[in-house]
Amino acid sequence: MSVPAASEPSAPSARKMAKRRGVGGELLRRPLALVGLFIIAVTVAGAVFAPYVAGYGPNEQLFDGLSLLGEPMAPGGAFPLGTDLLGRDLLTRILYGARTSLIIGIAANGVALAIGTLVGVTAGFYRGWIGTILMRFTDLMMAFPALLLAICLAAVLSPSLWIVALVIALVNWVQTARVVFTETSSLSRREFIDAERAMGASTGRILFRHILPHLLPTIIVWGTLGISTTVLLEATLSYLGVGVQPPTPSWGNIIFENQTYFQAAPWLVFFPGIAILALALAFNLVGDALRDILDPTQRGRF
Repeated sequence: MSVPAASEPSAPSARKMAKRRGVGGELLRRPLALVGLFIIAVTVAGAVFAPYVAGYGPNEQLFDGLSLLGEPMAPGGAFPLGTDLLGRDLLTRILYGARTSLIIGIAANGVALAIGTLVGVTAGFYRGWIGTILMRFTDLMMAFPALLLAICLAAVLSPSLWIVALVIALVNWVQTARVVFTETSSLSRREFIDAERAMGASTGRILFRHILPHLLPTIIVWGTLGISTTVLLEATLSYLGVGVQPPTPSWGNIIFENQTYFQAAPWLVFFPGIAILALALAFNLVGDALRDILDPTQRGRF
């Protein structure tokens, strides 16, 4: 008598297992997400412990930081990533530049997420003329190229660390607003919302007890993915000279300052460029994994 083959777990049982493991457990089961988390952890650790890891100050011009011909030192020896055109340790500046990228990435994306959620929920819940005005304004903002708008705002507002964060937030909230508006519009027409209204529930109760909890997975995913966009936009603005201004180290302005030495000392552009790419990719990998885990339509497919 043949033994029946073990059947694969059904989608409902897979969902129950995922729920028991939690989001963190599911995240740790995905190799690409683990790579992203590792890169983020290394970047955060390097930024936080930069004074202890780096042997020099971020703007310290070293006596032996240039060759006898006045050229940057190649990677090796006392300078693992070499030195820049002013004789400063490149590893030190990249570590301190990680602080700039993370501060702007988290702060700007947090403000953009708050603005986008507020606009999207308000427009989707109230609809009518309020929703029409807010969404038409959102469409107007989306019509402008984000980079061009950010350059104009940064040039007008005299760039600094927090001004750059504010500028990036002001151009990055529109995508969140559009997504949140769509989901809120759908939720506000559901039967359980109608039942709450029929029972006399206040607007605040409906929003905070029913609408926002359902939007939380979407907000978390967009918040994670948005950091990568913010990091890239900050680096672009700094490279163009309208972002974080020297001597404050930023990955973008490190490339800008040393681009004239690209052929003679390519490491001055290569290493900060790799840092930008790696951090943006890491947040994208984690964001994609969170989307698969938190999106009910994706559960049980993997």
